[in-house]
Amino acid sequence: SSPEFTAELEYITGIKGLLYDSELGGGGMHLTGPRGRLDVHVDFNFLEERRLHRRLNILVYLNEDWKDEWGGAVELWDKDVRECHHSLKPLLNRCVIFETSEISFHGVEPVTCPEGMRRISFAAYYYTETREDWDGNVHSTVFRARPDEVFRGAVLMPLERIRRELIPTATHTAKQVVKKLIRRQP
Repeated sequence: SSPEFTAELEYITGIKGLLYDSELGGGGMHLTGPRGRLDVHVDFNFLEERRLHRRLNILVYLNEDWKDEWGGAVELWDKDVRECHHSLKPLLNRCVIFETSEISFHGVEPVTCPEGMRRISFAAYYYTETREDWDGNVHSTVFRARPDEVFRGAVLMPLERIRRELIPTATHTAKQVVKKLIRRQP
């Protein structure tokens, strides 16, 4: 988060005005155990409450003696999620930096490490106050299925999206009913 490091990131990426997320929203330490995974996605693009554009992800891996057969690689996909261009194993001290954009699809392949082991990473995000290529469209995280995940893409992901949209609505409705009941009490 130092100004010197942020200046180096600006130099490396060409993105001026980077701001480190001191609140680590969604960032910090990530631990993934056996059978864990992260579906392919593009990250949300705008923090409305702070009026900031998401621009960079930085991942640092803290796994000693990680074996290739344990999976857990971060995958960087093409814009149509048809081809994985890069797959980077979570090796100790490896640092992955990539721009967050409307086409920066990425995910984590399934983790198959032994019980008791964890894939460990530290994630931080950088923002800017403006973004020249922004079309004004705000979106949350957008998930896509990998090409070999037909059932996941056609059934499971749509069901999860419906659940995410309905639960906040149902919770809000339940709160309104409880408030009305409380007001009616003598």
